[in-house]
Order: sequence, then C-alpha cells, then structure tokens
Amino acid sequence: MAICDLELPAGLVAREFDNPALLASELAANVAEQLKTAISSNGVATLVVSGGRSPVAFFQSLAEQPLDWSKVVVSLADERWVPVEHADSNAGLLQRYLLQGPAAKAKFLGLYSVAQSLEEAADAADQALAELPPIDVLILGMGDDGHTASLFPKSPNLNEALRLDGERRCLPMLAPTVPHQRLTMTRRLLASARLPILSVSGQAKLDTLRAALAGDDLAEMPVRAFLDSSLEIYWCP
Repeated sequence: MAICDLELPAGLVAREFDNPALLASELAANVAEQLKTAISSNGVATLVVSGGRSPVAFFQSLAEQPLDWSKVVVSLADERWVPVEHADSNAGLLQRYLLQGPAAKAKFLGLYSVAQSLEEAADAADQALAELPPIDVLILGMGDDGHTASLFPKSPNLNEALRLDGERRCLPMLAPTVPHQRLTMTRRLLASARLPILSVSGQAKLDTLRAALAGDDLAEMPVRAFLDSSLEIYWCP
C-alpha cells in the first residue's frame, strides 16, 4: 500500500519517496527554504524537531544546507529527562548530527535541566520556552502506538497536554519505554507552528497512520491532534 491510497482530510498534503535518503534530502531542502523565507521576513527563523533514530539522515542533510544559521533558533518537540551526554538525549543527538559546522551557529533552546524532579524540570523548560520565537517549521515523528512528540497514550498528563487552551508550553510525561521520564511541548505550542511536517517511514508507520486517520479519539492516538489541513506528511517505504 502506498501513501496515495490513504483517505486524507481535505488540504492535507502527503509526499511519498522511494527511500529514506531521498526523503531526508528533500525534507532538508524544503525546511531550509522555509527557514530562509522566515529569516527574510522576520530576521529570525525557528525550527522545532523531534529526536530518536529516524531523523539522523535529515539532520545531517539539513546541516549542509546553505543558510544563515546565526539567525536560526532550534528547539525540541520533546526530550528524554537524561543528561545531554547520555546516549538517549535528544539534545545530544542534535549536537552530534545537526549543530555541526556552520549549523553550530544556531541558537539551541533545550528542554533538559538538572532538577530535583521531572516536574521541576518541566517547570523550568516551560519558563525557558517563553523565550522561543514563533515556530516556523515543526518536524514531528510518530510511534507505532500513535504518539507524537512525547504525547503518549495513557500518560498521566496527556489530557492537559492535548488542550488547545492550556497555559503550559511544556509538561512532564511518562513513556512506556526506557527512559520513561520525558518532557514534551504541549499541543498548544506545537499547533502554533506555521508549517508542521510529519516524517515517517516503513509499512508499520503507514498502518498506524491509516488507523489514526480512521478515528477521532485524541487520547487513544495523540498524533490525531495534528492530522489537519496545515500538515505535510513525508513517507517512504
């Protein structure tokens, strides 16, 4: 089954690529153009990305794009509550694969901080995100359970995190996989992005996407909160 066979809401754009390398390069080129446009219009551009293994090729390709990185702010849709030097740190992932060479000039606004508890770390991140300029481009991923960012089904704070009228920018979340303690931007902040993009690969993710499109219970599959006409989907087998 190809992504073109999915029944998509009106206005939602889906792009299919032959392989992950092509997806990564095309996504990087598109994101770079969007950031250049934002810099031209506003003097600054803001990119929010997701972590995990999948985006590494995209990060590497984006770091090679000709861009005035000194005018780019980079942040994370979510973070694992582990030190930056930990193998599971999304901030560490960015430092290794994106914030290299000219891209090292970008301003990075991370979510992790040393704190007595996950809740205190989330409070600190919430305050730090008050300094985040409007989000120009948001790159989301999706898990096989339908989570995106660290908006996990059955996480204690999920209902609050999914509120469009909530006051918080960041909340503590619990994941079913190690490391369990996570920090996530809330739906209100994520949904403010000018261009949200969902990047997924593989048949299993396509099946998950099909299931998400077939229902409307956000708590069951939080990615549903973002499946609207403003979204672009990038997929490869």
